[in-house]
Amino acid sequence: MPPKAKSALIWVIVIFLVYAVITSPERAADVVRALWEMISAAFAGFGRFFDSLTS
Repeated sequence: MPPKAKSALIWVIVIFLVYAVITSPERAADVVRALWEMISAAFAGFGRFFDSLTS
């Protein structure tokens, strides 16, 4: 991807995220909370997997 296109895409994403948070902060918080739960569940799954390998 050309550097200018990549830079433009990053700016579009940042502007969209700022707009989403400003227009609906409760919904944006719900999305972040759901993403955090998915990430923490994935790490917990990895932990259980490696724990089962060692036992």
